[in-house]
Amino acid sequence: MGGALRKLSGDPDCKNGTCPTLWGTEDRENYVVQGYIETDPGRLAQLALPDGEAAVIVPAAVLEEYFRARG
Repeated sequence: MGGALRKLSGDPDCKNGTCPTLWGTEDRENYVVQGYIETDPGRLAQLALPDGEAAVIVPAAVLEEYFRARG
């Protein structure tokens, strides 16, 4: 995997440019989600993540902005 990412939407309240963001891969087959790492043990237990996966928290506004833009 590799290649350029394209920014699809970001946190509209972001002040420093390094906030949760939704990215699309160059081949348009996958998304990369930048968010806050989920650390709550109870939530992580519910997810039962396998090795190599992680959970991140993304503000609803990031995804809502993306779907609004898609029309």
